[in-house]
Amino acid sequence: MNKDSFLFKSIRFFKNSPRTTFGVILIAIILLMTFGANFFTVHDPLTRYSGEWHSAPSAEHILGTTRLGRDVFAQTLYGGRVSLMVGILAGCISVGISLIVGITAGYFGGVIDGVISTIINIMLVIPSIVLLLVIASMLGGIAPATIGVIIGLTSWPFSARVLRSQTMSIRNREFVLSAEILGEKKLRILLVEILPNMLSLITSGFVGTVIHAILAMTFLEFIGFGDALSVTWGTMLYNAQKSGALNSGIWWELLGPSAAIVLFGVGMTLINFSIDELSNPKLKAQRIMATYNKIMRKKRKQEKRKLMESGK
Repeated sequence: MNKDSFLFKSIRFFKNSPRTTFGVILIAIILLMTFGANFFTVHDPLTRYSGEWHSAPSAEHILGTTRLGRDVFAQTLYGGRVSLMVGILAGCISVGISLIVGITAGYFGGVIDGVISTIINIMLVIPSIVLLLVIASMLGGIAPATIGVIIGLTSWPFSARVLRSQTMSIRNREFVLSAEILGEKKLRILLVEILPNMLSLITSGFVGTVIHAILAMTFLEFIGFGDALSVTWGTMLYNAQKSGALNSGIWWELLGPSAAIVLFGVGMTLINFSIDELSNPKLKAQRIMATYNKIMRKKRKQEKRKLMESGK
């Protein structure tokens, strides 16, 4: 395998970064089980199994059933689809807006930068959770897709500010100035010269928004502002709390959604750490030094073993 190939570099990176490997595997498993839910359970999340209300985990129902006799494992898998799609929707909207706004302000500067910076500062003081609570109170509830859109439209300012600062740093570098001297179009300079140097920041912003959106959606649904007809991790926790599952010792009704949220958050956080490591030269240097020290310790042990064998 060519050592300069992308595949070789990827394998080496995952080998030297256990956190990244564990995070990617964890997220892959969650995505596989939620979007391929019909391959992992034969039960329907909304079907009521008579005579099996609040039944404990068994071979038939892996995580037991709810107060209404619905399979908790099936609801966890199918509900994860909605929760994850809301997070992905919010992440895409937020990244798209922050990318356009941040790069435009950082590259063109002047009046454009002043106007955009003012808008960013105004948007930064608008709390998305409070806005969601106000809208939910006015409508008596709020659909999952609406939650994703609102969070996406209110979560972009911080990422836009970071991308603006990075663009201002990159635009004065030699390769950008050379492209401008050669008469390259502004759009090509932004997409080809500047954008690739900020992929780690963009990915990090996407990951953060996805986690924020899922937690915000879960919080709103848990306090009763979600769509009662949809099955999500948040509505599962709301129904469990409403039925007094925890006080009654019906722990399995809470286990499914709680474990799914925690595991997904852990996986995304570990991936976010690796993205920070790639974009932060200091963290990258620390990882390289840790690998170097590991190799040197191994080498010293081998040399010590050889000396002991030669002494014998």
